[in-house]
Amino acid sequence: MERESMEFDVVIVGAGPAGLSTACRLMQLAQEKQQELMVCVVEKGSEVGAHILSGAVFEPKALNELFPDWKDIGAPVTTKVTGDDIYLLNSDSNGIKLPGFSVPKTMHNDGNYIVSMGNICRWLAEQAEQLGVEIFPGFPAQDVIYNDDGSVGGIITGDMGLDANGKEKDSFMPGMELRAKYTVFAEGCRGHLGKELIAKFNLDSNSSPQHYGLGFKEIWDIDPAKHQEGLVVHTAGWPLDKDTTGGGYLYHAENNQVFVGLIVDLNYSNPHLSPFDEFQRYKHHPKISQYLEGGKRVSYGARAMAKGGFNSLPKMTMPGALLVGCDAGTINFAKIKGNHTAMKSGMLAAEAIVDALIINDEGKQDLISYTDKFKDSWLYDELYNTRNFGPAMHKFGTMLGGVYNTIDQNFCGGKLPFNFKDDSVDYDQLKLASEAAVINYPKPDSKLSFDKLSSVFISNTNHEEEQPCHLKLADSNIPITVNLVKYLEPAQRYCPAGVYEVEHTEEGDKFVINAQNCIHCKTCDIKDPSQNITWVTPEGTGGPNYPNM
Repeated sequence: MERESMEFDVVIVGAGPAGLSTACRLMQLAQEKQQELMVCVVEKGSEVGAHILSGAVFEPKALNELFPDWKDIGAPVTTKVTGDDIYLLNSDSNGIKLPGFSVPKTMHNDGNYIVSMGNICRWLAEQAEQLGVEIFPGFPAQDVIYNDDGSVGGIITGDMGLDANGKEKDSFMPGMELRAKYTVFAEGCRGHLGKELIAKFNLDSNSSPQHYGLGFKEIWDIDPAKHQEGLVVHTAGWPLDKDTTGGGYLYHAENNQVFVGLIVDLNYSNPHLSPFDEFQRYKHHPKISQYLEGGKRVSYGARAMAKGGFNSLPKMTMPGALLVGCDAGTINFAKIKGNHTAMKSGMLAAEAIVDALIINDEGKQDLISYTDKFKDSWLYDELYNTRNFGPAMHKFGTMLGGVYNTIDQNFCGGKLPFNFKDDSVDYDQLKLASEAAVINYPKPDSKLSFDKLSSVFISNTNHEEEQPCHLKLADSNIPITVNLVKYLEPAQRYCPAGVYEVEHTEEGDKFVINAQNCIHCKTCDIKDPSQNITWVTPEGTGGPNYPNM
């Protein structure tokens, strides 16, 4: 197909904290060194921030480096953490508040802020544009361009105006080639092009498998009398059982709002488990419901997160390209934070790229200087010193793993002479449905708990209906002949948006994909036990439109 082509020095895929920090730092360095750079950022959401979902308690360490005057120039970072409560929920009605000394210091939040990362990304985009970056929202990166020598040469944006069978409609517009000396992939967790590049260049050959959690978030307007601006609440235990790790949170933001959510690790074993319904149960616990009762839910979303940490980091460079942020898995799960680490990884990538371009580099190099900069940074130290956090929880369970992590972090600075590794893969952990306990979830009361469809509705999710399905099955028979037989087709339960259904008809069981509902969480791509589902980008602007997540 003949496509229009544009040339840049650097193309960045994804306008999240990693991609935008890369863009800003590139232009700052170019100005310092009086070098002209052409940089563009492509973003699949309808606008910058539309697909951003994060808790979020924000550590400003990287922002302090990127924009030291961020307070003066209006960054939306204003709600300081004023309290830090951590509870162990031992039943649906009881919970014990843990003293600070008994939890890993990585979970303490002195000096941090409760923020909307969507709004921070919108602000970062403004800074980037003022520095001269071109940002193209509504343009998903569909394919990687490979040069004749096998190096990465840029990306192709998604075609528009194809019908469900892939045929051109009257409105058809082919995607554009965006060619670059260097391409930075900052797609977020389980980026579909990052996944392709990791496999093509064998980038994970020396690392443990990546591990994932599915994070939920709702924003609630609550009674001002119950609101405690700046209070951070974290929980462990109920509703998750001893075989399912994860935890909950409730953050008191500004304007009488709270952010409430639950993270369910995707290595769970019971195929009857529904992460969405676990979250709905969670909100009924008295430690959480005391704030929500009488309030109004105003937004909902869910997103997978890469939580393997240091041991699961792939090689982040390849000829002509770099992986940054959650595309590489730089989240520090010991802190339950990945925004400052994503930003720093992008800033380091920018430094490596500018160093190369100063010597009239034409691209195509494997910028191993990025690896050197990473190893010399606080980001490396932070991830290395928390390398055992997740593996210890998986190896010893929530209680004993928590004890190990408290000792390691609080008394040894993450330097205990052990290196636990978890070489299992999340999708391979399910028991047979016949061997697992059935879970009977209560019906939602539409006050604290809700169903999937009403939740998707307030995520403002929309896709052009007449387009190819972006949830690709390698074998259309597997959901019924394998997954239904063995696991009662768990896609019906692990998907937080009601995308997948099994219809029982006179002709037999039928697997239905409601792609219109997809909120781009990527859970299906991760958890499908047959690894039969591949998530690819739909038409530009499709998916959720989060206002301030």
